[in-house]
Amino acid sequence: MDNLILIGMPSAGKSTAGVLLAKKIGYGFVDTDLIIQGEEQELLPTLIEEKGAEGFLAIENRVCSGLFVSRCVVATGGSVCYCEQAMEHLKSLGKVIYLEISANETEKRISSFLRRGVVMRKGITNLKELHKERVPLYEKYADIVVDCSGLSIDETVETLAAAAGFHL
Repeated sequence: MDNLILIGMPSAGKSTAGVLLAKKIGYGFVDTDLIIQGEEQELLPTLIEEKGAEGFLAIENRVCSGLFVSRCVVATGGSVCYCEQAMEHLKSLGKVIYLEISANETEKRISSFLRRGVVMRKGITNLKELHKERVPLYEKYADIVVDCSGLSIDETVETLAAAAGFHL
């Protein structure tokens, strides 16, 4: 299929750059976190608190595994990398692009990961540990890796478009 699926750490720019990329290339835009919030009628931090990490991941896996779109940029939640079934389905929908940022860049961009709704699994207590755990999963599923560290949103959009083969 012809979708662009964006994965990466929280604050990498999946949603912000994703919607701008979609406008620039004439695609639709889908944010799986917003779908989850709509279906569950709760904000992400509340869902994570109430259901726990594994309960939230079950919801994320279900929603992302049931996604059927065409000609869309899809911004996923940072924790989708834990959902093997969802990631295999997303890969079948199009190119998976990993928006890579360093652990230090993640820390600079996120003021409070608890208020943001970041899934922290068994024993992970800070963003550096989370980064170390997730990066190998993002790399495993990525068709394309784009280093977004230090890039503005406009630079990120241009870099993503070029990496996906769009010449603007």
